[in-house]
Amino acid sequence: MQSRNIVFAGENQVEVREEPVREPGPGEALVQAHKTLISTGTEGIILSRLYESGTHWDDWVRFPFTPGYSFAGRVIAVGSDVGEVRVGDRVAARVNHREFAVVKTAQLHPIPEKVSDEEAAWLGLASIVQNGVRRAPHEMGDKVVVVGVGLLGQLVVQYVRLMGARQIIVIDPASKRVEMACAHGATDALTMPVEAAREKVLELTGGGADVVYDATGNAAVLENALPLVRRLGCLLLLGDTGTPSRQRLTRDVVPRGLRIIGAHDNNPPAATSEHARWSHREMIQLFFTYVMRGDMRVADLVTHRYAPKDAPEAYRLLREERSEAMGVLFDWLPV
Repeated sequence: MQSRNIVFAGENQVEVREEPVREPGPGEALVQAHKTLISTGTEGIILSRLYESGTHWDDWVRFPFTPGYSFAGRVIAVGSDVGEVRVGDRVAARVNHREFAVVKTAQLHPIPEKVSDEEAAWLGLASIVQNGVRRAPHEMGDKVVVVGVGLLGQLVVQYVRLMGARQIIVIDPASKRVEMACAHGATDALTMPVEAAREKVLELTGGGADVVYDATGNAAVLENALPLVRRLGCLLLLGDTGTPSRQRLTRDVVPRGLRIIGAHDNNPPAATSEHARWSHREMIQLFFTYVMRGDMRVADLVTHRYAPKDAPEAYRLLREERSEAMGVLFDWLPV
């Protein structure tokens, strides 16, 4: 069997390659993709090599590179010792953009009947953001600022609303993104760069936010986001920059006792325990519950859908017209 796989062959070089797929072995399943979601920030940094030498990006990325980690599809074959996984099951997984994949059944997440394939394909980003929100010291009634309402920021808005935030201020110069955030729970919108927002944020919050999220991945944002935090408040870095040497602390940090917390996909435990309940699996199941109940909406964040053969055009759009896009999906099923 051959699989169409999306591959970054080199800097800003996107190809669709046919590669062989082996049969599933013990504890494995062969899954066929229905939808995969582009992680626009991560994949953009990788494709255009927007990272410094010596960073974790530099350690991780080697071309040719197969991107993606948000996959929804169906089981089409199983090996031995696969437990309750059956052929025909709809499943989601942290798998690359590929038509067919052999996956450990322990890494598959059953998709509930009331969750669509397009919604399930958000599992990777949903767990990354949920981990970040869990790391912030939230309390009911918090005043929250979200800088950057791309994919991560849109999910932050919805999660902190569920956490009981009183005020959710979003900051982004792209008006379409801001409109989407307001439709999903933001209470105040500042359509401007973060460096222009300080006075308005302090006015709206009465002195600063309890928690500020930098969800941009832009190194220049940190020094402009720190003044938005109230005394003894917290700034959470959710968007991982490729150029950390350009991030600058300000005089706000020490005199005002600010906390800066980093959150990354590798933070949650591999498995749930009494001491660490919220593994990726638990967080993904909770995300599906929220989607089924209507407490979170992601289907209406999808702005573009591409056939895999059009992958070069999808990534061109994200390089050159990123503010026009939000959720960008590959549809792997034949028309």
